Amino acid sequence: MQKGVIPLIFLATLVALPCMAQVFKPTPPPVELSDGDSFVFIGDSITHQCLYTQYVEDYFYTRYPEKRIHFRNAGVGGDTAQEVLVRFDNDIAAFNPRYATILIGMNDGEYTEFSHEIFGRYKKAMTAVLDRLDALGAAAIPMTPTMFDLRQALGKDDRDDAERPKEADYNGTLSLFGMWCLRQANARGLGFVNMFEPLNRVTREQRANDPNFTIIRDTVHPDAPGQLVMALALLEDIGASPVVSTIEVVQENGHWVVEADGGKLSDVGEDTIAFTFTADSLPWVIPEEGRLGFEITNASHRMSRETLKVFGLDSGEYELRIDGKTVATFAGWELGQGVELQEMDRTPQYAQALRVAELNKARNDEAIRPMRDRWAWLKEMRLRNTELKVGIHEEEDEEEQLGEWRRPITDEKLAGFIVEHKKVTAELEKKAMEMEDEIFRINTPEPHRYELVRVN
Repeated sequence: MQKGVIPLIFLATLVALPCMAQVFKPTPPPVELSDGDSFVFIGDSITHQCLYTQYVEDYFYTRYPEKRIHFRNAGVGGDTAQEVLVRFDNDIAAFNPRYATILIGMNDGEYTEFSHEIFGRYKKAMTAVLDRLDALGAAAIPMTPTMFDLRQALGKDDRDDAERPKEADYNGTLSLFGMWCLRQANARGLGFVNMFEPLNRVTREQRANDPNFTIIRDTVHPDAPGQLVMALALLEDIGASPVVSTIEVVQENGHWVVEADGGKLSDVGEDTIAFTFTADSLPWVIPEEGRLGFEITNASHRMSRETLKVFGLDSGEYELRIDGKTVATFAGWELGQGVELQEMDRTPQYAQALRVAELNKARNDEAIRPMRDRWAWLKEMRLRNTELKVGIHEEEDEEEQLGEWRRPITDEKLAGFIVEHKKVTAELEKKAMEMEDEIFRINTPEPHRYELVRVN
Protein backbone atom coordinates (compact mmCIF):
# COMPACT_ATOMS: atom_id res chain seq x y z
CA MET A 1 0.00 0.00 0.00
CA GLN A 2 1.33 3.41 -0.93
CA LYS A 3 2.36 5.37 2.12
CA GLY A 4 -0.17 8.04 3.13
CA VAL A 5 -3.00 6.57 1.05
CA ILE A 6 -6.23 5.60 2.93
CA PRO A 7 -7.99 2.51 1.50
CA LEU A 8 -11.27 3.33 -0.22
CA ILE A 9 -13.13 0.67 1.79
CA PHE A 10 -12.09 2.45 5.04
CA LEU A 11 -13.31 5.79 3.67
CA ALA A 12 -16.60 4.21 2.70
CA THR A 13 -16.98 2.86 6.25
CA LEU A 14 -16.38 6.31 7.74
CA VAL A 15 -18.96 7.88 5.44
CA ALA A 16 -21.52 5.19 6.32
CA LEU A 17 -21.20 5.64 10.09
CA PRO A 18 -23.99 7.80 11.53
CA CYS A 19 -23.31 10.54 14.04
CA MET A 20 -24.15 8.95 17.40
CA ALA A 21 -23.85 11.81 19.90
CA GLN A 22 -24.76 10.78 23.44
CA VAL A 23 -28.09 12.09 24.72
CA PHE A 24 -27.87 13.29 28.31
CA LYS A 25 -30.80 13.25 30.73
CA PRO A 26 -31.66 16.43 32.64
CA THR A 27 -31.32 16.74 36.38
CA PRO A 28 -34.79 16.07 37.83
CA PRO A 29 -36.87 18.84 39.40
CA PRO A 30 -37.13 19.18 43.20
CA VAL A 31 -39.04 16.45 44.98
CA GLU A 32 -42.73 17.26 45.09
CA LEU A 33 -44.94 15.09 47.26
CA SER A 34 -48.71 14.99 47.09
CA ASP A 35 -51.31 13.93 49.60
CA GLY A 36 -51.20 10.14 49.98
CA ASP A 37 -47.70 9.68 48.53
CA SER A 38 -45.22 7.26 50.06
CA PHE A 39 -41.54 7.97 50.68
CA VAL A 40 -39.15 5.12 51.52
CA PHE A 41 -35.72 5.41 53.16
CA ILE A 42 -33.66 2.37 52.06
CA GLY A 43 -30.52 1.78 54.09
CA ASP A 44 -28.37 -0.13 56.55
CA SER A 45 -27.86 0.44 60.29
CA ILE A 46 -27.38 4.20 59.78
CA THR A 47 -30.96 4.34 58.52
CA HIS A 48 -32.05 1.70 61.05
CA GLN A 49 -31.14 4.26 63.76
CA CYS A 50 -34.35 6.12 62.86
CA LEU A 51 -32.80 9.57 63.32
CA TYR A 52 -32.09 11.39 60.04
CA THR A 53 -35.28 9.79 58.74
CA GLN A 54 -37.19 11.06 61.78
CA TYR A 55 -35.88 14.62 61.32
CA VAL A 56 -36.89 14.61 57.64
CA GLU A 57 -40.34 13.38 58.68
CA ASP A 58 -40.54 16.23 61.21
CA TYR A 59 -39.87 18.70 58.40
CA PHE A 60 -42.65 17.35 56.18
CA TYR A 61 -45.15 16.91 59.01
CA THR A 62 -44.80 20.58 59.94
CA ARG A 63 -44.15 22.13 56.51
CA TYR A 64 -47.03 20.39 54.74
CA PRO A 65 -49.66 19.70 57.42
CA GLU A 66 -52.39 19.38 54.79
CA LYS A 67 -50.60 16.53 52.97
CA ARG A 68 -50.82 13.03 54.42
CA ILE A 69 -47.39 11.75 53.36
CA HIS A 70 -46.51 8.20 54.42
CA PHE A 71 -42.89 7.55 55.34
CA ARG A 72 -41.30 4.13 55.64
CA ASN A 73 -37.95 3.44 57.21
CA ALA A 74 -36.49 0.46 55.32
CA GLY A 75 -33.11 0.31 57.04
CA VAL A 76 -31.61 -2.93 58.37
CA GLY A 77 -28.41 -3.04 60.40
CA GLY A 78 -25.45 -4.58 58.59
CA ASP A 79 -27.13 -4.57 55.19
CA THR A 80 -25.34 -4.43 51.86
CA ALA A 81 -26.95 -3.63 48.52
CA GLN A 82 -27.29 -7.35 47.83
CA GLU A 83 -29.17 -7.85 51.09
CA VAL A 84 -31.53 -5.02 50.17
CA LEU A 85 -32.50 -7.08 47.12
CA VAL A 86 -33.42 -10.04 49.32
CA ARG A 87 -36.10 -8.06 51.20
CA PHE A 88 -37.01 -5.72 48.34
CA ASP A 89 -40.47 -7.07 47.51
CA ASN A 90 -41.86 -7.25 51.06
CA ASP A 91 -40.06 -4.34 52.70
CA ILE A 92 -39.92 -1.77 49.89
CA ALA A 93 -42.06 -2.60 46.85
CA ALA A 94 -45.07 -3.47 49.05
CA PHE A 95 -45.10 0.15 50.24
CA ASN A 96 -45.50 1.43 46.64
CA PRO A 97 -43.11 4.39 47.04
CA ARG A 98 -43.23 7.47 44.85
CA TYR A 99 -39.70 8.30 46.00
CA ALA A 100 -37.03 6.11 47.57
CA THR A 101 -33.68 7.27 48.92
CA ILE A 102 -30.83 4.73 49.02
CA LEU A 103 -28.14 5.02 51.69
CA ILE A 104 -26.09 1.86 51.17
CA GLY A 105 -22.34 1.33 50.95
CA MET A 106 -20.80 1.52 54.41
CA ASN A 107 -20.88 -2.27 54.77
CA ASP A 108 -20.36 -3.00 51.06
CA GLY A 109 -16.83 -1.55 51.16
CA GLU A 110 -15.88 -4.11 53.85
CA TYR A 111 -13.96 -1.49 55.87
CA THR A 112 -10.81 -1.81 53.80
CA GLU A 113 -8.85 0.00 51.10
CA PHE A 114 -10.34 0.19 47.63
CA SER A 115 -10.67 -3.11 45.79
CA HIS A 116 -11.99 -3.57 42.25
CA GLU A 117 -13.48 -6.90 43.27
CA ILE A 118 -15.41 -5.39 46.18
CA PHE A 119 -16.40 -2.38 44.10
CA GLY A 120 -17.66 -4.68 41.35
CA ARG A 121 -20.00 -6.47 43.75
CA TYR A 122 -21.31 -3.14 45.06
CA LYS A 123 -21.95 -1.79 41.55
CA LYS A 124 -23.73 -4.94 40.43
CA ALA A 125 -26.08 -5.05 43.40
CA MET A 126 -26.73 -1.29 43.44
CA THR A 127 -27.51 -1.37 39.73
CA ALA A 128 -30.08 -4.09 40.43
CA VAL A 129 -31.63 -1.99 43.22
CA LEU A 130 -31.90 1.02 40.90
CA ASP A 131 -33.36 -1.14 38.12
CA ARG A 132 -35.98 -2.63 40.42
CA LEU A 133 -37.04 0.79 41.71
CA ASP A 134 -37.34 1.96 38.11
CA ALA A 135 -39.49 -1.05 37.23
CA LEU A 136 -41.63 -0.22 40.24
CA GLY A 137 -42.20 3.31 38.98
CA ALA A 138 -40.47 4.84 42.01
CA ALA A 139 -38.13 7.81 41.65
CA ALA A 140 -34.85 6.60 43.14
CA ILE A 141 -32.57 9.06 44.95
CA PRO A 142 -29.13 7.48 45.45
CA MET A 143 -27.09 8.97 48.28
CA THR A 144 -23.38 8.79 48.96
CA PRO A 145 -22.25 6.65 51.89
CA THR A 146 -21.60 8.66 55.02
CA MET A 147 -18.25 9.48 56.60
CA PHE A 148 -15.97 7.00 58.38
CA ASP A 149 -14.38 8.92 61.28
CA LEU A 150 -10.82 7.60 61.19
CA ARG A 151 -9.76 9.83 64.09
CA GLN A 152 -12.21 8.02 66.34
CA ALA A 153 -10.82 4.68 65.17
CA LEU A 154 -7.26 5.81 65.87
CA GLY A 155 -8.24 6.90 69.35
CA LYS A 156 -9.28 3.40 70.33
CA ASP A 157 -5.72 1.99 70.51
CA ASP A 158 -2.08 2.99 70.05
CA ARG A 159 -1.71 2.15 66.35
CA ASP A 160 -1.19 5.01 63.90
CA ASP A 161 -2.35 5.40 60.28
CA ALA A 162 0.52 3.33 58.91
CA GLU A 163 -0.40 0.39 61.13
CA ARG A 164 -4.05 0.50 60.08
CA PRO A 165 -3.78 0.49 56.26
CA LYS A 166 -7.26 -0.92 55.71
CA GLU A 167 -9.16 1.56 57.88
CA ALA A 168 -6.87 4.49 57.04
CA ASP A 169 -8.02 4.46 53.42
CA TYR A 170 -11.66 3.64 54.00
CA ASN A 171 -12.97 7.16 53.44
CA GLY A 172 -11.36 6.98 50.02
CA THR A 173 -13.29 3.80 49.28
CA LEU A 174 -16.55 5.40 50.41
CA SER A 175 -15.95 8.52 48.34
CA LEU A 176 -15.47 6.42 45.20
CA PHE A 177 -18.70 4.58 45.94
CA GLY A 178 -20.40 7.95 46.29
CA MET A 179 -19.06 9.26 42.99
CA TRP A 180 -20.35 6.12 41.28
CA CYS A 181 -23.80 6.93 42.76
CA LEU A 182 -23.54 10.45 41.34
CA ARG A 183 -22.63 9.08 37.90
CA GLN A 184 -25.64 6.77 38.02
CA ALA A 185 -27.90 9.65 39.05
CA ASN A 186 -26.63 11.74 36.12
CA ALA A 187 -26.94 8.90 33.61
CA ARG A 188 -30.44 7.91 34.73
CA GLY A 189 -31.80 11.40 35.40
CA LEU A 190 -32.25 10.76 39.13
CA GLY A 191 -32.05 12.89 42.22
CA PHE A 192 -28.88 12.69 44.29
CA VAL A 193 -27.88 13.49 47.88
CA ASN A 194 -24.30 14.07 49.05
CA MET A 195 -24.06 12.87 52.65
CA PHE A 196 -20.29 12.45 52.61
CA GLU A 197 -19.18 16.05 52.10
CA PRO A 198 -21.35 17.81 54.74
CA LEU A 199 -20.32 15.37 57.50
CA ASN A 200 -16.63 15.76 56.65
CA ARG A 201 -16.88 19.54 56.29
CA VAL A 202 -18.72 20.09 59.58
CA THR A 203 -16.25 17.83 61.38
CA ARG A 204 -13.23 19.72 60.00
CA GLU A 205 -14.78 23.08 60.84
CA GLN A 206 -15.44 22.09 64.44
CA ARG A 207 -11.99 20.57 64.87
CA ALA A 208 -10.47 24.00 64.30
CA ASN A 209 -11.47 24.68 67.91
CA ASP A 210 -11.64 21.16 69.31
CA PRO A 211 -9.33 18.53 67.74
CA ASN A 212 -11.31 15.78 69.48
CA PHE A 213 -14.69 16.88 68.13
CA THR A 214 -16.79 14.16 66.54
CA ILE A 215 -20.39 13.51 65.56
CA ILE A 216 -19.59 9.83 64.88
CA ARG A 217 -18.31 8.46 68.17
CA ASP A 218 -18.21 4.81 67.08
CA THR A 219 -16.49 5.78 63.76
CA VAL A 220 -19.44 4.55 61.62
CA HIS A 221 -22.86 5.58 62.97
CA PRO A 222 -23.48 9.34 63.19
CA ASP A 223 -24.84 10.49 66.54
CA ALA A 224 -28.05 12.53 66.65
CA PRO A 225 -26.30 15.85 65.75
CA GLY A 226 -24.60 14.11 62.82
CA GLN A 227 -27.93 12.67 61.74
CA LEU A 228 -29.32 16.21 61.73
CA VAL A 229 -26.48 17.19 59.38
CA MET A 230 -27.61 14.29 57.18
CA ALA A 231 -31.27 15.33 57.30
CA LEU A 232 -30.37 18.88 56.30
CA ALA A 233 -28.23 17.60 53.41
CA LEU A 234 -31.10 15.43 52.20
CA LEU A 235 -33.65 18.23 52.39
CA GLU A 236 -31.42 20.73 50.61
CA ASP A 237 -30.39 18.31 47.87
CA ILE A 238 -33.98 17.33 47.06
CA GLY A 239 -34.93 21.00 46.78
CA ALA A 240 -37.07 21.36 49.91
CA SER A 241 -38.42 24.85 50.60
CA PRO A 242 -36.39 26.83 53.17
CA VAL A 243 -39.17 29.33 54.04
CA VAL A 244 -42.00 28.95 56.53
CA SER A 245 -43.46 32.46 56.29
CA THR A 246 -42.59 36.11 55.73
CA ILE A 247 -44.49 39.02 57.30
CA GLU A 248 -43.71 42.63 56.30
CA VAL A 249 -45.14 45.75 57.95
CA VAL A 250 -44.74 49.20 56.40
CA GLN A 251 -46.11 52.64 57.21
CA GLU A 252 -48.11 54.29 54.45
CA ASN A 253 -49.91 57.61 54.84
CA GLY A 254 -49.77 57.37 58.61
CA HIS A 255 -51.19 53.87 58.72
CA TRP A 256 -49.58 50.47 59.14
CA VAL A 257 -49.94 48.07 56.22
CA VAL A 258 -49.22 44.37 56.66
CA GLU A 259 -48.41 41.84 53.93
CA ALA A 260 -47.59 38.17 54.34
CA ASP A 261 -46.47 35.12 52.41
CA GLY A 262 -47.01 31.63 53.76
CA GLY A 263 -50.26 32.31 55.58
CA LYS A 264 -53.41 34.41 55.90
CA LEU A 265 -53.87 37.78 57.59
CA SER A 266 -56.98 39.03 59.35
CA ASP A 267 -58.06 41.75 61.81
CA VAL A 268 -55.22 44.07 60.76
CA GLY A 269 -54.96 47.26 62.80
CA GLU A 270 -54.23 50.56 61.09
CA ASP A 271 -53.05 52.83 63.89
CA THR A 272 -51.17 50.12 65.79
CA ILE A 273 -49.14 47.17 64.64
CA ALA A 274 -51.53 44.34 65.39
CA PHE A 275 -52.88 41.53 63.25
CA THR A 276 -53.95 37.92 63.30
CA PHE A 277 -51.87 35.51 61.27
CA THR A 278 -52.72 31.93 60.41
CA ALA A 279 -49.62 30.32 58.96
CA ASP A 280 -49.75 27.59 56.34
CA SER A 281 -47.03 25.65 58.15
CA LEU A 282 -45.02 25.37 61.34
CA PRO A 283 -41.28 25.84 61.87
CA TRP A 284 -38.96 22.81 61.62
CA VAL A 285 -38.26 21.78 65.21
CA ILE A 286 -36.46 18.63 66.35
CA PRO A 287 -35.96 16.88 69.72
CA GLU A 288 -33.20 18.06 72.04
CA GLU A 289 -30.65 15.34 71.21
CA GLY A 290 -30.14 16.75 67.71
CA ARG A 291 -29.86 20.42 68.72
CA LEU A 292 -26.07 20.60 68.36
CA GLY A 293 -26.41 19.64 64.70
CA PHE A 294 -29.03 22.37 64.25
CA GLU A 295 -26.68 24.96 65.73
CA ILE A 296 -23.44 24.09 63.93
CA THR A 297 -25.17 23.98 60.54
CA ASN A 298 -27.45 27.00 61.07
CA ALA A 299 -30.19 24.63 59.96
CA SER A 300 -33.09 26.78 61.13
CA HIS A 301 -32.05 29.65 58.85
CA ARG A 302 -31.24 27.34 55.97
CA MET A 303 -34.46 25.32 56.10
CA SER A 304 -37.02 26.99 58.39
CA ARG A 305 -37.09 30.77 57.98
CA GLU A 306 -39.99 32.50 59.75
CA THR A 307 -39.29 36.20 59.15
CA LEU A 308 -40.83 39.40 60.49
CA LYS A 309 -39.83 42.81 59.04
CA VAL A 310 -41.17 46.17 60.20
CA PHE A 311 -40.16 49.31 58.31
CA GLY A 312 -40.55 52.89 59.58
CA LEU A 313 -40.29 52.38 63.32
CA ASP A 314 -38.96 55.08 65.59
CA SER A 315 -35.79 54.22 67.46
CA GLY A 316 -36.30 52.34 70.69
CA GLU A 317 -37.16 48.88 72.02
CA TYR A 318 -40.25 46.95 70.99
CA GLU A 319 -41.94 43.92 72.51
CA LEU A 320 -43.32 41.30 70.17
CA ARG A 321 -46.40 39.77 71.78
CA ILE A 322 -48.17 36.74 70.39
CA ASP A 323 -51.54 35.87 71.91
CA GLY A 324 -50.87 38.41 74.63
CA LYS A 325 -47.54 36.94 75.74
CA THR A 326 -44.17 38.62 75.18
CA VAL A 327 -41.95 36.33 73.11
CA ALA A 328 -39.01 38.68 72.49
CA THR A 329 -37.82 42.29 72.63
CA PHE A 330 -36.13 43.90 69.61
CA ALA A 331 -34.57 47.23 68.74
CA GLY A 332 -36.38 49.13 66.03
CA TRP A 333 -33.42 48.82 63.66
CA GLU A 334 -33.40 45.03 64.14
CA LEU A 335 -37.01 44.80 63.08
CA GLY A 336 -36.22 47.00 60.08
CA GLN A 337 -33.58 44.52 58.97
CA GLY A 338 -35.82 41.58 59.69
CA VAL A 339 -35.86 39.11 62.58
CA GLU A 340 -36.33 35.34 62.43
CA LEU A 341 -38.78 33.78 64.86
CA GLN A 342 -38.36 30.05 64.16
CA GLU A 343 -35.87 29.45 67.00
CA MET A 344 -37.82 31.39 69.63
CA ASP A 345 -39.20 28.73 71.93
CA ARG A 346 -41.68 31.15 73.53
CA THR A 347 -43.77 31.36 70.38
CA PRO A 348 -46.89 29.16 70.29
CA GLN A 349 -45.96 27.88 66.82
CA TYR A 350 -42.60 26.62 68.13
CA ALA A 351 -44.33 24.86 71.02
CA GLN A 352 -46.79 23.24 68.61
CA ALA A 353 -44.01 22.08 66.27
CA LEU A 354 -42.09 20.65 69.23
CA ARG A 355 -45.16 18.60 70.22
CA VAL A 356 -45.21 17.17 66.70
CA ALA A 357 -41.49 16.33 66.88
CA GLU A 358 -41.83 14.70 70.30
CA LEU A 359 -44.77 12.59 69.16
CA ASN A 360 -42.84 11.54 66.05
CA LYS A 361 -39.86 10.63 68.23
CA ALA A 362 -42.17 8.41 70.30
CA ARG A 363 -43.52 6.91 67.07
CA ASN A 364 -40.01 6.03 65.94
CA ASP A 365 -38.91 4.77 69.37
CA GLU A 366 -41.99 2.67 70.07
CA ALA A 367 -43.02 1.42 66.64
CA ILE A 368 -40.58 2.12 63.79
CA ARG A 369 -37.29 1.07 65.41
CA PRO A 370 -38.79 -2.12 66.91
CA MET A 371 -40.14 -2.91 63.45
CA ARG A 372 -36.69 -2.48 61.93
CA ASP A 373 -35.29 -4.72 64.68
CA ARG A 374 -37.71 -7.43 63.55
CA TRP A 375 -36.47 -7.13 59.97
CA ALA A 376 -32.89 -7.41 61.22
CA TRP A 377 -33.82 -10.57 63.12
CA LEU A 378 -35.44 -12.02 60.00
CA LYS A 379 -32.19 -11.50 58.13
CA GLU A 380 -30.31 -13.20 60.97
CA MET A 381 -32.67 -16.18 60.93
CA ARG A 382 -32.28 -16.63 57.19
CA LEU A 383 -28.51 -16.53 57.60
CA ARG A 384 -28.62 -19.17 60.32
CA ASN A 385 -30.84 -21.37 58.14
CA THR A 386 -28.36 -21.01 55.26
CA GLU A 387 -25.47 -21.89 57.55
CA LEU A 388 -27.21 -25.12 58.48
CA LYS A 389 -27.69 -26.06 54.82
CA VAL A 390 -24.08 -25.42 53.83
CA GLY A 391 -22.67 -27.23 56.85
CA ILE A 392 -21.34 -24.32 58.89
CA HIS A 393 -21.15 -24.88 62.68
CA GLU A 394 -21.97 -28.59 62.38
CA GLU A 395 -19.87 -29.61 65.37
CA GLU A 396 -21.90 -29.89 68.55
CA ASP A 397 -19.24 -28.31 70.75
CA GLU A 398 -19.03 -25.36 68.38
CA GLU A 399 -22.79 -24.92 68.63
CA GLU A 400 -22.45 -24.79 72.40
CA GLN A 401 -19.85 -22.02 72.09
CA LEU A 402 -22.08 -20.03 69.78
CA GLY A 403 -24.93 -19.91 72.23
CA GLU A 404 -28.64 -20.06 71.43
CA TRP A 405 -28.78 -16.75 69.53
CA ARG A 406 -26.35 -17.88 66.80
CA ARG A 407 -27.13 -21.57 66.37
CA PRO A 408 -28.23 -22.67 62.88
CA ILE A 409 -31.98 -23.23 62.53
CA THR A 410 -34.07 -25.60 60.43
CA ASP A 411 -36.52 -24.72 57.67
CA GLU A 412 -39.35 -25.43 60.10
CA LYS A 413 -38.04 -22.98 62.68
CA LEU A 414 -37.44 -20.35 60.00
CA ALA A 415 -41.01 -20.76 58.74
CA GLY A 416 -42.30 -20.32 62.28
CA PHE A 417 -40.25 -17.19 62.75
CA ILE A 418 -41.57 -15.73 59.48
CA VAL A 419 -45.15 -16.25 60.69
CA GLU A 420 -44.30 -14.49 63.95
CA HIS A 421 -42.44 -11.75 62.05
CA LYS A 422 -45.50 -10.96 59.93
CA LYS A 423 -47.75 -10.85 62.99
CA VAL A 424 -45.48 -8.60 65.06
CA THR A 425 -44.65 -6.21 62.21
CA ALA A 426 -48.35 -5.89 61.36
CA GLU A 427 -49.04 -4.87 64.97
CA LEU A 428 -46.19 -2.36 64.87
CA GLU A 429 -47.40 -1.00 61.51
CA LYS A 430 -50.82 -0.45 63.08
CA LYS A 431 -49.31 1.34 66.07
CA ALA A 432 -47.16 3.54 63.81
CA MET A 433 -50.24 4.47 61.76
CA GLU A 434 -52.24 5.34 64.87
CA MET A 435 -49.44 7.60 66.09
CA GLU A 436 -49.22 9.15 62.64
CA ASP A 437 -52.96 9.85 62.85
CA GLU A 438 -52.29 11.72 66.11
CA ILE A 439 -49.51 13.74 64.45
CA PHE A 440 -51.95 14.90 61.79
CA ARG A 441 -54.45 15.84 64.47
CA ILE A 442 -52.01 18.28 66.10
CA ASN A 443 -49.92 19.63 63.20
CA THR A 444 -52.38 22.11 61.70
CA PRO A 445 -51.25 25.72 62.39
CA GLU A 446 -53.58 27.81 64.51
CA PRO A 447 -54.38 31.56 64.21
CA HIS A 448 -52.29 33.79 66.48
CA ARG A 449 -52.60 37.46 67.39
CA TYR A 450 -49.41 39.48 66.86
CA GLU A 451 -48.79 42.86 68.49
CA LEU A 452 -45.73 45.09 68.48
CA VAL A 453 -45.54 47.48 71.45
CA ARG A 454 -42.88 50.13 72.11
CA VAL A 455 -41.49 49.76 75.62
CA ASN A 456 -39.28 52.85 75.97
